[in-house]
Amino acid sequence: RTYSGTETEGQILNSFVQYFGDSLGRKIKRMPLIEETVLPGDSLLTLPVVIIGNGPSGICLSYLLSGYRPYLSPEAIHPNPILHTKLQEARHLSIVDQDLEYLSAGLEGRSSNPVAVLFDTLLHPDADFGYDYPPVLHWKLEQHNYIPHIVLGKGPPGGAWHSMEGSMLTISFGDWMELPGLSFKEWAASKRRNTKSDRVMPEEIACYYKHYVKVMGLQKNFKDNVYITSVSRLYREKDDEGRSHQNEDMSAEHLEMEDGQKSLIKRNWEVRGYQRASDGSHVPFCLFAENVALATGTFDSPGRLQVEGEDFPFVLHSMSDFGAAISKGKLRGKADPVLIVGAGLTAADAVLCACNNNIPVVHVFRRRVTDTSLIFKQLPKKLYPEYHKVYHMMCTQCHTVDSNQYSAYTSFPEHNVLSFKPEMKCVLQSASGLKKILKFSVALVLIGSHPNLFFLKDQGHSIGHHSNQPITCKGNPIEIDPFTYECTKEANLFALGPLVGDNFVRFLKGGALGIARCLAIRQKKKHELIESEDGGGEGVP
Repeated sequence: RTYSGTETEGQILNSFVQYFGDSLGRKIKRMPLIEETVLPGDSLLTLPVVIIGNGPSGICLSYLLSGYRPYLSPEAIHPNPILHTKLQEARHLSIVDQDLEYLSAGLEGRSSNPVAVLFDTLLHPDADFGYDYPPVLHWKLEQHNYIPHIVLGKGPPGGAWHSMEGSMLTISFGDWMELPGLSFKEWAASKRRNTKSDRVMPEEIACYYKHYVKVMGLQKNFKDNVYITSVSRLYREKDDEGRSHQNEDMSAEHLEMEDGQKSLIKRNWEVRGYQRASDGSHVPFCLFAENVALATGTFDSPGRLQVEGEDFPFVLHSMSDFGAAISKGKLRGKADPVLIVGAGLTAADAVLCACNNNIPVVHVFRRRVTDTSLIFKQLPKKLYPEYHKVYHMMCTQCHTVDSNQYSAYTSFPEHNVLSFKPEMKCVLQSASGLKKILKFSVALVLIGSHPNLFFLKDQGHSIGHHSNQPITCKGNPIEIDPFTYECTKEANLFALGPLVGDNFVRFLKGGALGIARCLAIRQKKKHELIESEDGGGEGVP
């Protein structure tokens, strides 16, 4: 099925308006969040906020933008006396309305973002010391703090959690995966799920997130099966006669050339994409947003070795593909081992999966087994016995130069993959330069994943800490203001979660807090400006 541009945009825009209700238009006209004059011919649907990504980051931000506010509980005593004293000073105010820089000063935690550490210690006090203290916050729904927004996601609410391998336990405790206002343990108990283990399966977390959106009344803000193709900044220019013209995707060079000749003003964001209909057709849409929040996570693009032969069909890059190959019996009876590349937890999951299915494994990784940066070094043995089992095998069942025999598991520390050959062979090179050829049944490259920000100009390379380099959660996260989570290199563009280095759910919630406070402040200022203009002007009422 094909669509005409005018017909499709009209249908999609109407569906969005109906989706939010008739009050949306009135709210948007009275609640702009940036200094902006709407041009004639602009779409009526200009949302204050569009959130791209419906995983836990996007869900938590929607929760706060929907008017939910955290307050210090009357009976709460935070174990950090300095923080508790600060909280007492303004306990009548919600945390969103307080100075986050002041509250987070001096706190330490496992995130480099201070607001993430602050919100985590309010929700899970002293969690890193092994304590299971209750949150010191309670939540109130304040309808007047609602900011119209929409959350766009490829699948159901929960994001990538719906596509993760279901047989493995999460690295974080179930309590650490929960979102504000709904205890995971209580939810699990109500579903008669087994909560004896502190760690849970990804499918349980995915169900929890989907249920969270429903029980918190956030469904009206979520659109599923939506794929973003372009997010671009629009500009307004005025010629010598004062007439306005609209330009899309002007380059920096163009702006510099125009400077001094015409007045150029940054305008709203234009968000384009399509929604996959039930019949499989793609229905394109275009809407405008004053602010865009990036909450896409990092599971879009699996990391690649960038070596010869990596595109052969027997070289896989995801646990789901590996699981599918096992379930279809493709590896049953194979004499050659599975080749697993990587030294992270996903690679360890693959090793466990293969061993549990009696599939021999050759495990290749670049680091030494004594490398202190290996993730296994950071995990307590009692809580993560299966990962320490893998680490023990990595250390004790290493390949030796004298042996060509492989057991059920053989590790190749300090080895790099040079190439894959069509006859299902792999060329390895050791740290000393020695090369070795291995035969395998299937190869599984699990060396992390990266966000795919193709819909941004230059794929988002300009907004990282290191300009002109791809965004990665560790080496080059998006550069943000540490308290508002607004991109330092692009106004009215926000980012949270793994995109800014917060890979764990317990820390990404701080990004939602920072963004919600920033937008609430701007909304208040705009309200005050509108009220002053309404009271002092002689215009038409």
